[in-house]
Amino acid sequence: MATSRLTTCLEDGSLLLPPEGTIALFGATSDHDLSALPSDRCQVIQTFRPDYDALMARGFDCVTDPAGPYALSVVFLPRARAQGQAMVAAACAATPGGTVMVDGLKTDGIEPMIKICRTRAEVQGHISKAHGKAAWFPATDAFSDWTSAGPSRIADGFLTAPGVFSADGIDPASAALAAALPAKIGQSVADFGAGWGYLSAQILTRTDIAVLHVIEADHTALTCARANIDDPRAKFYWADLPGWQSPERLDTVIMNPPFHTSRSAETSLGQAFIAAAARALKPTGHLWIVANRHLPYEATLAEHFGETTEVSGDKSFKVLHAQRPSRPRR
Repeated sequence: MATSRLTTCLEDGSLLLPPEGTIALFGATSDHDLSALPSDRCQVIQTFRPDYDALMARGFDCVTDPAGPYALSVVFLPRARAQGQAMVAAACAATPGGTVMVDGLKTDGIEPMIKICRTRAEVQGHISKAHGKAAWFPATDAFSDWTSAGPSRIADGFLTAPGVFSADGIDPASAALAAALPAKIGQSVADFGAGWGYLSAQILTRTDIAVLHVIEADHTALTCARANIDDPRAKFYWADLPGWQSPERLDTVIMNPPFHTSRSAETSLGQAFIAAAARALKPTGHLWIVANRHLPYEATLAEHFGETTEVSGDKSFKVLHAQRPSRPRR
């Protein structure tokens, strides 16, 4: 792990830690270098379960919403602009009389963010390092207009929030998967990586379903899913899917798995979802998956299922149906 901009500033003295009080880390991930910080004084605001769990294991106090008041807040800028603005506003509001640092990569929009910050606050210092920048300034209410109003309703009537997958509308691949599903898919079903709940809502139009397990790693997206699905058959789990243990053997797993946590595709995420589905399904169970056309999931499906068929798709994505799951030998 390369030395971060935050660590560099603390070590060279350009940014001083407050002598007392809690340090907030908005959006800190397990990949961030936090070595210069006293973990017992830090609180991480993180909604992504894998990072939440990893930082908890390293001794950090983690929450999904800021508590405050904080003496110093560091905002690690996300890719979604509206989400980043809301984080800056939340950090300022939760750090009265303290300092707010904004840190991020150039590819995630840190340069225009710092430019705007300079027009609203007195920037006390900055650093450019490792394809990114950071700047810090006294907390101010000048960013109050960036305060998040919470989830908003898209044209189709669903609630979404900035930063969640497909926040502006229904994902076309998910819509294609929903259209490809048969009328009967069994009584015990799971939606792996459910997002804000579009697929789950379509699944629950089937009256023969007894239970739908809705699993999502993004706490914000899961909150939206809870609002979008008013059905007692839905059971919600904020969980890192590859480690999730199904309370029962499932008839069907349905998924539109994530394939990146950064700008580069990571097929291992979808592969882990497929393996988890095979473990959770009954011997007669079925997996329905939609994926970008270029993702090579067929080999993983062949490893974990006896039969796989492409049932629909286009040049952008494919809908696959797998059955006869194989279980790993003990």
